[in-house]
Amino acid sequence: MITVSSADAALKSFYLDAVTAQLDSISPFYAAIDKHSENVYGKEVKLSVVRGNYGNVAAGGEDDDLPSANGNRYVSFTAPLKNIYGTIEISDKALRASRSSDGAFVDLLNAEVEGLVSCAKVNFSRMLFGDGNGYIAKITKVSGATFTVDKVNCFYVGMAIDLYSDEGAIEAGQGLTVTAVNVTASKSTVDSRSRGALIGTYIYLAGAYGNELTGLKSIFEADSLYGVSKSDESYMTPTEFVLSDTLTEAALMEKINYLEEYYNSRPNMILCSFATKRTIAALLTENRRQLDMTVLQGGYSAVLFDGIPVVADRFCPNDVIYLINTDDFGIYQLCDWEWLEDEDGKILKQIPGKAAYSATLVKYAELICTKPCAQGVITGF
Repeated sequence: MITVSSADAALKSFYLDAVTAQLDSISPFYAAIDKHSENVYGKEVKLSVVRGNYGNVAAGGEDDDLPSANGNRYVSFTAPLKNIYGTIEISDKALRASRSSDGAFVDLLNAEVEGLVSCAKVNFSRMLFGDGNGYIAKITKVSGATFTVDKVNCFYVGMAIDLYSDEGAIEAGQGLTVTAVNVTASKSTVDSRSRGALIGTYIYLAGAYGNELTGLKSIFEADSLYGVSKSDESYMTPTEFVLSDTLTEAALMEKINYLEEYYNSRPNMILCSFATKRTIAALLTENRRQLDMTVLQGGYSAVLFDGIPVVADRFCPNDVIYLINTDDFGIYQLCDWEWLEDEDGKILKQIPGKAAYSATLVKYAELICTKPCAQGVITGF
């Protein structure tokens, strides 16, 4: 007979490994990043990165004094681990209905876990390109409780959102629920608790402000990174290339070569939107050349530009191209995905006041770029 205990055991012994394996390939960018628990101390990531030193090797005369050693220059990073949770819920009624059928029980758990994995993939991938605050979109037009936004690809029905002003204050609502999404018209509708909103108000995932991974938007645009001010340390400032015309093959090659020449680092991944990927592919086929393709870790296929895979991601904005060396990135984590257990080691717990049980998947981690200056972004095309 299927019981809460047997469901608990299945989640712990079988489903955790399956979930972890699926979440290791969230996206090509995520799959290429090393994940480990090094330099994690308590609730923080702390590491010293070699800023640069090219003076320890020098030529000299046969009778000259030996060259003096020039000490390495370091930059110290400190960043709090972010708390990432995923929860499944199983009603007591559904659990009792599947007691006499192992197949029905497996189908029940499969459906819940598949939903959890799908949601985790979407949100984790979004965080990799985010600002650490759960930014979703900017409101460009308001009609009652219906908002026209500058991008709608992150919205889904049932999403809880907060509305902030550009000063970071709650503007017109907190914990509002998205009730409808019109992808074609770039509109989202929220519940009746909305007090309206000003044009230019920013939409964030509810409760996420300041709590998400330090994504690419933050790495490239924030004033400070991992406790270090970019104005005080040029090493922390990524390279921005602003084009004054349309994107060309020569311009893209020039920016890649610049990072190689001045930062001794060659990008090994080009991140862009699907529209921009099509533009790059069109550049490569203008001379009727056959597109070079490759298969990345995780089974993802990609077009090659100068031997570098061009990877499209739904959360990458249309107006930027990231030139990334994934060797400089890491997911620093206290642990891999694990189920939250109570004092008795149980995973499934009754939800207070409800005839249902829940289980929570947790991960405490942060995205760290150890060489920000060697990462590039192309805008203005």
